[in-house]
Amino acid sequence: MNIKAVIFDYGGVISFFQDEGAIKDMADLAGVDVSLMGRIYWDNRPIYDQGLVSGKEYFKNILADVGVFADDGLLQKLLDRDLQSWSRVNPQTEALIRELKAAGCKVAVLSNMVQDFLDRARDKLPVFSSLDAAVYSCEVDAVKPEERIYRLILEKLGCEAEETAFFDDLETNVKAAAALGIQAFFWKDPETARTELTKLGLSFPKQEEPWHS
Repeated sequence: MNIKAVIFDYGGVISFFQDEGAIKDMADLAGVDVSLMGRIYWDNRPIYDQGLVSGKEYFKNILADVGVFADDGLLQKLLDRDLQSWSRVNPQTEALIRELKAAGCKVAVLSNMVQDFLDRARDKLPVFSSLDAAVYSCEVDAVKPEERIYRLILEKLGCEAEETAFFDDLETNVKAAAALGIQAFFWKDPETARTELTKLGLSFPKQEEPWHS
């Protein structure tokens, strides 16, 4: 099997998962129960990921649904805390990406990502400038696990499904990729991913020095 490209999810894969205090902090800012904040945050996330609303509109709408009025100042604080919570890139995943590129493998990201975060990440996170291809839900009006979003990243990479490997931390996204013939894996950690890729025939060169951001 000749793997030409490896596709990564962003949240929970390239980055660590959202930090544990984020939902509580946003609940405290809005003056709502933390369990309620968690529910409305995730239940309404797809339309934000898809780029149908801005970050401020998203928070304004989900709070209005539970009877909370949020002025512009509060909306900005909620947005800033939310974006911050997804910004912790895993240095071991970065190292894996460098190793793949050094081995001559293309690297891509396929992520359900909001425009507000993407705008900041492209400017501030070095890993975003190292990619050979990327598809973000907010820019294509589609979200994983929809079939179209997987076909878009394959088209950008110029690879057949069986020539690619994919890592995601949600089983439903992994299954959707596998259904198209992509070598898809549930993400556990960078070392496990390295082992899975080695089994697919990829060999890794000596690791380079870490990036400095």
